[in-house]
Order: sequence, then structure tokens, then C-alpha cells
Amino acid sequence: MKVLVIGSGGREHSLVIACKKSPLVDEIIAAPGNGGMAMDADCRPVDVNDSEAIVALAKEVAADLVIVGPEAPLAVGASDALRAAGFDVYGPNLDGARLEASKTFTKDFLINNKIPTAWGEKFTDYTKSVNYLSNVDYPIVIKANGLAAGKGVLICQTFEQAQAVAKDMLIQNAFGAAGREILIEEFMDGEEASIMLMVSGEDYVMLPASQDHKRVGEGDTGLNTGGMGAYAPAAVVDEAVEKKVREEIILPTLKALKADGIDYRGTLYIGIMVLPDGQPKVVEFNVRFGDPECQILLPLLEQDPVQLILDCARGELKPESVRVKDEYSMIVVMAAGGYPDAYHKGDVISFPAELPDNVSIVHAGTVKNEAGEILTAGGRVLGVVANAPTLQQAKEDVYKVVEQVKWKNAFYRRDIAWRQLAREG
Repeated sequence: MKVLVIGSGGREHSLVIACKKSPLVDEIIAAPGNGGMAMDADCRPVDVNDSEAIVALAKEVAADLVIVGPEAPLAVGASDALRAAGFDVYGPNLDGARLEASKTFTKDFLINNKIPTAWGEKFTDYTKSVNYLSNVDYPIVIKANGLAAGKGVLICQTFEQAQAVAKDMLIQNAFGAAGREILIEEFMDGEEASIMLMVSGEDYVMLPASQDHKRVGEGDTGLNTGGMGAYAPAAVVDEAVEKKVREEIILPTLKALKADGIDYRGTLYIGIMVLPDGQPKVVEFNVRFGDPECQILLPLLEQDPVQLILDCARGELKPESVRVKDEYSMIVVMAAGGYPDAYHKGDVISFPAELPDNVSIVHAGTVKNEAGEILTAGGRVLGVVANAPTLQQAKEDVYKVVEQVKWKNAFYRRDIAWRQLAREG
């Protein structure tokens, strides 16, 4: 089987790695790919925002399965175009992709279907937003409505901060089209977790709950990023919380999607906040695997992930057959100095000569030059992943390798999984 993976980040490299290990896959094409993916797949140039170009490439390579990795092509209808051309596709159609492409659409969806979430109000007018902000309790959350690469969510501690953020988005155009409408939302004080579902209509597989680390600084301080590390399973989603997630969030969501005529086939990522009383509430929906969560979740599956992806694409998923390893997985993201602000590209990366069997390196912002060297080409450059019987062992194994990967001004957080490890003592 020929598999075409659309995208160029760590999530897509982990999907390529899964394809490389799969007995179902004979050939892997990645578009546009990255430096690491170039070692495992045939990388082809493509504009991921151009659905026609993606379909043309799928036809050119005669793909048997297309996996759409990032949100951008989903939000412009790439899956619709591919399915109309007769391809099996993992990734929701445009109607399902609105759950990520529009935060105000999602807020209305949650409220209308009585799914637990924070209260919120949407605005396109700056003056009206400021009048509203002058009468709310702080802290408050302001979200750019559209896709903003994981950076369009800001927590404001004071009215002055909130006013400045609203001005940046609605008047200064800081997030472009994504910020022309904003959502002002209640701040929920709790602990976040990521729930990743592989969905085929109303059938789904819930992967182990994970916890991402969005802030750039240790102790969860500083600016939001695309994710500096993650681990799974996350104990904050215990048996009682999982039961509520399934009954109060997942089932009503999938039922509502079906009622709206949406045949959802792909990943549904549910970001939740677990409140101090154990009540989970939806923070956001994403319509693709999380990055960096994908890199730790696929290795925890006992089954071939490609078989599950194919089953979802074809509407043949059998959730009862899926099994998860009794292990922990952790990823530490290594970033370029200055990220998430301005950062340098083009630095040569040096890697350890050998890796332990339970550790892998997943590339994100890298390129391969003509000399065969791997260079930095993005803010989040790569991730080091380790699987182990305990979370502590996974942490020790992953950081041993992280310390051996080097380039100028590389940095990373040294406290991934700090909350859970502190609870475990």
C-alpha cells in the first residue's frame, strides 16, 4: 500500500515512522516533509493550503491512503476534495474541521448541545469588547477565532492587559484574519489534559490521556508555544474523570455531529480542564492529532496504528479490538533559541551515534542539505521520545538523549511531567 502523509512537522514525522513500521505499507510519500522525514519517505513539495495541488499529488503517486496531518489543509477542504476524487482519507471534511477552524462555532456547538465548557462571548467590534471586559472578573481568556498556530489564546490578569490584547487582535490585526473575531471566555482554574480520539462516525477509540506543556518556561511560565513536551498516560484523568469525559463530552459530541449530518473520520482532539471537584470541561476541539501528543500516543498502541487509521478512513473501525501497552511515554521538545519569538535557522544539528531501543528522535523544524547534514529550520526543531515501564524511567531515558543532541542556542524544558512526578513523590 502507498501512503501519502500531508504535512511537515513532528506529528507528521511520527505518522511516517508508524507507516515505516507497518507491514501494510510498501511506500511512503511525505508532502512537503522535513529533514527527518526525508530519511524515511519520498518527500514531495506541495502547498498544504492548496486542495487541488494535494489531490494532484495523490493522483500522481497513486496513493492508496492519504493521511492529512495538520489543521490548515483540513480547514480549506482538502479531505473533501480527496474523497471526491476517490481516495481513502484520514482527516475530517470541511464541516467537521470547523470545530478547530472557528472557536466561536465550537463554543456555540458546545453550548447548544449542553456539553460542559466555560461561558464565553464573541466580538468583532473593539468598543463593544472593551465595554464587556470592563464588567468581568479576572483573570479572563481571549481567543482569536481562527487558526493561529496554537498562539491565539491569551490569559489576561487585568483589564488593562485584556484591553491591549483585544486592540492587538481587532484593530492592530496581530493575528490577521484569525483575529478579526475574538472569543472572550471564562478562565477555568484546574489542570489541563488532552483527550485524543480516533473516530469513524459514532465509533471511536480513546487513546491514553496525555498532558501537554504549552508554556515556554519551566513551571509553566512564559509565552504559549505549540508545545514544549508531553507525557502519557496522565493520571489527572482517573477512572471517574474518564467516565464523565465519555458520558458528558464524547458521546454527546459524536451524537451531535451525526445529527448535523457530519460523517467524521479522523482524529478528534478534545482539550479539557479538570476542575478541582473532578468535573471535566472542554477547553477546545482540534481536528487532528496533537503535536507533540501524537509522538507519544502512537507508540503506546499495541496494534498497528496504520490499520486503525485505514479502518477509520473506510468506516470500518472496531474499537473493542484495540489494546494499549502498559507503559509510559514522554517527549521533550528541543527548540531554537528565541522561540516562540524570533529565532535563527540553518544551524547544524549533531546527534548521538546510537539510540537506546526505547528512544526515538522525531523531527519537526528541520531540513536536510546537499551534504546530508540536518539543519534547524523552525522554532520547535525536534522531539526526543522515550517509552518505559514507569514515568520516572521514561524521563531519565529521554533526558539522557536530549543532552546528547546539540546545536547552537538549542533549549528545552527540563521539567516535563513535573506535576505528575511530584504527586508520585
